[in-house]
Amino acid sequence: MRLPVVVGVDGSEGSLRALDWAAAEAARSRLPLRIVHASLWEHYEGLRPGADNEHPGEQALAEHLVASARDRVRDLRPEVGVVSDVQPEDPVAALVRESHKAALVVLGSRGRGRIGGMLLGSVGLSLAGRSHCPVVVIPAVPPVAPAEPGRVVVGISDADAPSAAAVFARAQAAARHAELVAVRAWRRPAHELLTHPPFPGSPASPQRRRAEEHLEAVLGAMAEGDDSGTVVRRSVAQGPAHHVLIDAAEGAELLVVGARRSSGWHGLQLGPVNHAVLHYAPCPVAVVPDTYRG
Repeated sequence: MRLPVVVGVDGSEGSLRALDWAAAEAARSRLPLRIVHASLWEHYEGLRPGADNEHPGEQALAEHLVASARDRVRDLRPEVGVVSDVQPEDPVAALVRESHKAALVVLGSRGRGRIGGMLLGSVGLSLAGRSHCPVVVIPAVPPVAPAEPGRVVVGISDADAPSAAAVFARAQAAARHAELVAVRAWRRPAHELLTHPPFPGSPASPQRRRAEEHLEAVLGAMAEGDDSGTVVRRSVAQGPAHHVLIDAAEGAELLVVGARRSSGWHGLQLGPVNHAVLHYAPCPVAVVPDTYRG
């Protein structure tokens, strides 16, 4: 069974961008698209003192919202099979449940539409920490048109083996006929104060050499059995990981980062790097659970 691309909508401009991105992804991957609106409209309806005949109820607005989204996809991507659903519950809980049976879940990064309760900024952050499949968050500001050829950027973690994020990024690059840029950040220890720039021809720092060796080992393992023909470019840069990744993502089609499950932690561990790129990356960001196997 082909798992769908799921997109959460709330009627905001951000969710329309997420809808368009999800529809394009579904078309490229030849997957069905599932449009979901979830909010506690039953709660809001219950708080209303009486029916207002001049204004539709929250449920009617939600039904109209998803119908409009469905029509938009059918106009823009007629080849994509699309279904929709309105769920009267907390959006994070609803989308976490959807993630059990989705290829990926797509959201806008922020913005509230006409229906109360689905603030995609907070929903996206919470969902990225609890989802069972990759979550793609589309930036609030339309990204700069990707450079040609396209690029998919992935952050390479400390893991010795290729991470789920790296494998997902390679598949995305292959599907898009894009270059894969594997990024490894490194930092000089705080006690090593560099009082002047290194001279030309001076040996690389031990930290940079270790970063380069680690990146080569991970990419070497990824290359085994890979016949996609995807061009892989290496990037080793000094600085905080989130700065390095955000800089590398300029003009990219997608930035991919991983999230790991921690013992005793409910959901995934979203560290400061993930938080930063979700807020500030100039392109769509995919957060991939380390347990994801495609």
